[in-house]
Amino acid sequence: MAPAPRRPRMYFSFRSPYSWLAFHDLTTHRPHVVDALEWRPFWEPDAHSERLLAEAGGRFPYTPMSREKHLYMLGDVRRLATRRGLTVTWPQDVEPWWEASHLAYVVAAAEGRGLAFIDRVYRARWQENLDICDRATIGRLAADVGVDPAAAANASDDDHVRAEGVRALLDIHRDDVFGVPFFIHRRQKFWGVDRLADFLEARRSADEPSGEQGVGALVG
Repeated sequence: MAPAPRRPRMYFSFRSPYSWLAFHDLTTHRPHVVDALEWRPFWEPDAHSERLLAEAGGRFPYTPMSREKHLYMLGDVRRLATRRGLTVTWPQDVEPWWEASHLAYVVAAAEGRGLAFIDRVYRARWQENLDICDRATIGRLAADVGVDPAAAANASDDDHVRAEGVRALLDIHRDDVFGVPFFIHRRQKFWGVDRLADFLEARRSADEPSGEQGVGALVG
């Protein structure tokens, strides 16, 4: 018997404002799609995770952006957020540590609260100017959505959660994900919030009844 096809995947990162905007667009305009996706975290690993990833035969395929691209992104994100009726507060990251939030997501997902946690952390980072690299903050955000706050805050100290994190990083390596948001449907790959409509169209054409309306309602 042939294996069942993989569910469509969305790679997201709490660091990325474009990933936040894609999450907003999906939850606002295509809520029925949200639960059908496999949500996969993407983050720059700390030294511990990077060592474990290398030992597992993987690497993290990401190149830091230039200063010029960063300055462009500031204006671009504000423009896109305004178009969606959102107000963005640009966080000031000082020695960011992305395991804090992304490994906490692993905990939240295991408790069946992954999407609620994603939503809460995005709001905290991009609209409330909270430091999502702080353990105490992550614990409070987890509690807000019914996730064990101690388990979320201390996720990086849990060997099992670290191992799950390495498996997530290996997926990034194997799927050749180089940025977020990144969408995969079968053999097709789409990068960027401006490719969300194309991803949804590919998924609709392959998986859904022909009578479903198109994706024109998405905010672009």
